[in-house]
Amino acid sequence: QVQLVESGGGLVQAGGSLSLSCAASGRFFRINAMGWYRQAPGKQRELVATITRGAITNFADSVKGRFTISRDNTKNMLYLQMNSLKPEDTAVYYCNAHSVTSPHGGPESNYWGQGTQVTVSS
Repeated sequence: QVQLVESGGGLVQAGGSLSLSCAASGRFFRINAMGWYRQAPGKQRELVATITRGAITNFADSVKGRFTISRDNTKNMLYLQMNSLKPEDTAVYYCNAHSVTSPHGGPESNYWGQGTQVTVSS
């Protein structure tokens, strides 16, 4: 039982910056890997960046050098700092998380937020 709520989306000009946040709440033992995904109209959802609980990161080639993913495990928060934004970055951005329900072990569960709109004008 994990709820994910994204915030920080909006309208910005090309070359500008935006910072997204994702707050996790509910009943769980621990959140493991987390990530940001995005989906533009008429296109499939694609990976933007992922981060492990130990802060190991991975980025899509299209955002390397421009985006930064981070997390605060004590606050159950996930962040995405987006710089040098381009019109092709326009999409709904989704927060994703894998969690473990019991301290006794067992399989992970996968959760998604409802998304936040990012629009970059040219």
